[in-house]
Amino acid sequence: MKNQWTSYLFGVVKVSISGRGTERFLNDCIRNNIVVWNVKRYESESLSFFIRLQDVHALRAVVKKNECKCRFEKRLGFPFFVKKSWRNNGFVLGLLAFLMVIFVLSNMIWGIKVEGASPETEHLIKKELSSIGVKTGKFQFLVENPDDIQKTLTDNIQQITWVGVELTGTTYHLKVVEKNQPEEEELVSPRHIVAQKEAVIKKMFVEQGQPLTTLNEHVSKGQVLVSGLIGKEDEQKKVAAKAEIFGETWYKSSITIPLKTTFDVLTGEAKVKHYLQLGSLKIPIWGFGASKFKSFEVEDDVYHVKFLKFTLPIAYVNETHREKEQIKREYSVEQAKEAALDRGRKDIEDKLDEEEKVIGEKVLHQSNENGKVKLTVLYQAIENIVKTTPIVQGD
Repeated sequence: MKNQWTSYLFGVVKVSISGRGTERFLNDCIRNNIVVWNVKRYESESLSFFIRLQDVHALRAVVKKNECKCRFEKRLGFPFFVKKSWRNNGFVLGLLAFLMVIFVLSNMIWGIKVEGASPETEHLIKKELSSIGVKTGKFQFLVENPDDIQKTLTDNIQQITWVGVELTGTTYHLKVVEKNQPEEEELVSPRHIVAQKEAVIKKMFVEQGQPLTTLNEHVSKGQVLVSGLIGKEDEQKKVAAKAEIFGETWYKSSITIPLKTTFDVLTGEAKVKHYLQLGSLKIPIWGFGASKFKSFEVEDDVYHVKFLKFTLPIAYVNETHREKEQIKREYSVEQAKEAALDRGRKDIEDKLDEEEKVIGEKVLHQSNENGKVKLTVLYQAIENIVKTTPIVQGD
């Protein structure tokens, strides 16, 4: 019989028989469900063949019923290999211990490299990493995944704008962008200050230059607010105008809010399952049974097993089922209007700097069609309208 290679995992035996009735012997084996393959005849009354280790006892019963002499010639397969190896158990245990040590060391953290940070910021980063358990000598699957580490560092360290976290082998590589704002270089060339958009001047402080406008004056885009030319007309001197000017500006927005909305929210309930993943096969090891939640979302944390620099097709999977439920929200027309105004205001504020703000709004148009409230709103804001332009020859 062919394709019996899988039997070598459980052991196979080569058998030779001699005497009268060898064909009858084989027929009795088949009738007793003994799998036989690679049958070869050596002499007129002598055969050899292979059987599974588990069929040896059944074969002995067949031998008793026949006149053939039976002899076991070879024992092959994994069970016999283990038995033979156990005779040299010192060597085998040493090899297993060595492989286990390599395996353990391959799944520990042995280095943390920080790039792009000053020594002070690097110290803060390593201190924060240590507080969340990311340090040399710690098992990789006992610490947070790189995305969570990145979020924790960004939230807790004010000195950094962005940090990238990557695990390569047994080393964490962190690339840091600090919040080092470059000092504004002093402009030595003469310049005017102009309005970068249409506005009404609300706050004005001129440090250097000749002001050409006053408070509460309406200015248009590109209009010169502070001149870099000072002194008498026939003795004018060119300077770099410098001023702080805030004006009232306007933003026109169109916002649509549905009166009825359906969306999913997490309830806070969760069920955690643990798996051993072998390739694409996931074997449950804890958290058995189907999730009782009617609706849920799945979040996977996968920790791959490493051996030296290789990533093995073995992983520990922490699978979290988070319950969610569908919420229906209904607004009255007035509530929808307030929500639309809030949304529009927030959209404008996201475009402004810290010192700038929205100071008011005016609804230009409102309609209620197809279950939606539509608003056209004019928002008033106070923002910095300063823009510089160099003084060219002839000004």
